[in-house]
Amino acid sequence: MQPDGGWCLNNAGLLVADGECLLIDTVATEARARRLREHVLRLAGRPPRFVVNTHFHGDHTFGNFVFPEAAVVGHERAREEAAAAGTHLTGLWPDVCWGDLEIAVPTVTYRDRMTLHVGERQARLLHPGPAHTTGDTVVWLPGQRVLFAGDLVMSGATPFCPMGSVSGSIEALAGLRALGAVTVVPGHGPVGGPELFDVNEGYLRRLQRLAADGIAAGLTPLETAREAGPGPYADLLDAERLVPNLHRAYAEALGAAPGDPLDIPALFREMADHHGGLPVCRA
Repeated sequence: MQPDGGWCLNNAGLLVADGECLLIDTVATEARARRLREHVLRLAGRPPRFVVNTHFHGDHTFGNFVFPEAAVVGHERAREEAAAAGTHLTGLWPDVCWGDLEIAVPTVTYRDRMTLHVGERQARLLHPGPAHTTGDTVVWLPGQRVLFAGDLVMSGATPFCPMGSVSGSIEALAGLRALGAVTVVPGHGPVGGPELFDVNEGYLRRLQRLAADGIAAGLTPLETAREAGPGPYADLLDAERLVPNLHRAYAEALGAAPGDPLDIPALFREMADHHGGLPVCRA
């Protein structure tokens, strides 16, 4: 857990069973990744056989390289996206001490689902379709009824889907509900239960309503964001994400398919202008 779960402060998970272990996601900076490795070795007594990336964003993948013993596993699109993105994330926050990063993309990929065996335990990797990104993975532990949801689910932080899909995220959440998880580990913020789905879905459905109303009124996504504000979700971290999220909601309302590319650098510039500068990243 990396409180408070804001920009680049993600969660990672460790599954240990029968002398084997699997790590779910790494972290953003070299220093944090090396501390994560120390924690894994202390808790598991050995390096992980597998590192699963829930998606390609650097706060979940930049630390892959400090686990050279492990096979990095991810969705086939996550491999492509990670290779294309490289260390682009570091350019958004040049003042962060990122360290000497090496990009390690998934070397084992899957398309729809895959099961990894850690001792006698199963870790089921499921691709929910375009949601947070186009290459998301959730990790479901059916025996423990624990779900590692990656950034499909945020806890106390604003959802973020300009690189994926608003409608796809809503559909993905319905699939996650159907698993029957008791414990939900979000990509950012405190661990919770199925109630986390409710907050995320409510936010996403508000995006769809705002986009429909904004289009009908002839407003741009930025104008709609300024007029609407965070509303009932003002207590969530990183409210500035409303601007790029609305761009995705507008695109889908106007006929774009889930996951169709948007000009992400331009969206970040617009978000920065709206926010009075890029938000603070404490990675």
